[in-house]
Amino acid sequence: MREELIELIIERLGRDEDSIRSEFNDPERPIKTKFSAIDDLLPEDIAQRISNAFPASEKMRLLDSFREKKYTSKSLDEFDPLIADITFAFQDRRIIDKVAALTGIEDSVGDPHLYAGGISAMERGHFLNPHLDNSHDGDQKNYRVLNLLYYITPDWKPENGGNLELWDEAVKTPVEIPSLFNRLVLMSTNDKSWHSVNEVKAAGRRCCISNYYFSPHSPNGYETTHVTYFMARPEQKLRRLVTKIDSDLRTLLRRVKKGGFAKKDVFEGSSDAKARTK
Repeated sequence: MREELIELIIERLGRDEDSIRSEFNDPERPIKTKFSAIDDLLPEDIAQRISNAFPASEKMRLLDSFREKKYTSKSLDEFDPLIADITFAFQDRRIIDKVAALTGIEDSVGDPHLYAGGISAMERGHFLNPHLDNSHDGDQKNYRVLNLLYYITPDWKPENGGNLELWDEAVKTPVEIPSLFNRLVLMSTNDKSWHSVNEVKAAGRRCCISNYYFSPHSPNGYETTHVTYFMARPEQKLRRLVTKIDSDLRTLLRRVKKGGFAKKDVFEGSSDAKARTK
């Protein structure tokens, strides 16, 4: 099934490559983050099968703090094989190269151990506060340069919440991108790409398959390093102070020990679950 998914994704990206490239590089946007939203990524029946195969929340890990609340997992070999197939399809070298051609991001490499990627589910009351993603891969060798977010909840409506938000540099005003069914969002990652997920307001689950690409070239044009750096929403003034202290402290600890002090949360399943990412 993975090979079929790869071919379908490449065909879909190729069908509208001019508009995808144009949207991603739109110079008129009020934010520093480049992005493109590609609807109807896969045939609807296949996207529905992926949604049906998504694991129950109780089989995933709940992250619950002042920074975020959501279910996540990287243990893809414990679930329906279709979940690993669609996740690792995005790590196939052919798709990496196709996306690089659309975005102009040079020398992209995949994330075969899902250091940054995996699956997530968000239910009523769940959220992800504004943040900058960790600047590097697990070995601190390559810079994170692109997020690929594939949403697979049928009939999800913008008013349900759980939508991607891309913020201006001051984290005051967001551009909201609804997490619509069968939509893929390509989003650049740099030291200005503040983003979040607003609170889920409805019953049901907003499900997402996340992948990330890296590059030896800094997306900022200069060397920098930081952990995932959180910032509270504009109206959460006290939480902004707390998250700044928290993020500054974690960044300092990362500089003391590049690999960090916590055990790395990566995919540790069988090798046949991985795609070709070299």
